[in-house]
Amino acid sequence: MIKKINVVLISLLIIFVFFVCEVVTNNILIYDNATYNFIINTFASDIMTKVLKLITQLGGVLYFTILSFLVVVLAKRKKTKLLIPINIGLVTIINLIIKEIIKRPRPGVTRLVNESGYSFPSGHAMTSIAFYGFLIYLIYKRIQNKYLKWALIIVLCILIFLIGFSRIYLGVHYASDVISGFIAGAIYLIIFIKISK
Repeated sequence: MIKKINVVLISLLIIFVFFVCEVVTNNILIYDNATYNFIINTFASDIMTKVLKLITQLGGVLYFTILSFLVVVLAKRKKTKLLIPINIGLVTIINLIIKEIIKRPRPGVTRLVNESGYSFPSGHAMTSIAFYGFLIYLIYKRIQNKYLKWALIIVLCILIFLIGFSRIYLGVHYASDVISGFIAGAIYLIIFIKISK
């Protein structure tokens, strides 16, 4: 099991480094632009914009702060009360550090929401994987009712995807930012879970 996890970690790291190299050299920009144009030409509508503006908030700092507070208050185990805020705080710091190193500007398209700071990797994507992914891990481990367990896991997985999708649609991130954010978040999550066991 440990060997399999190490293989996954190494594979994710290699893919992330590949994306970093492509982003730094701007080689991936043509694919980013093509992805954005496809999404906008295929899905753009007033209703979709309103829905995704709401969904994108579910991957923001304010929402995670509120949700973390609620989990800490409602959680019965002291360890969970401690791990939840550490998790979101640590992944946020790591994301900001990577952004400062890469310094990729945000897309030069019409932005449907206001955002500042650098673009790579997507903070919403990275923190969503770390936060909701950790909740998925806790749900899988602790909820006995298999129907409730898998219903919650599926809903959270869909939510993670939609948050990432919303960042591209709203024009605040390139597709490579979001994919890299998911990858970096997954790397962080695997290590965090291993350490916190």
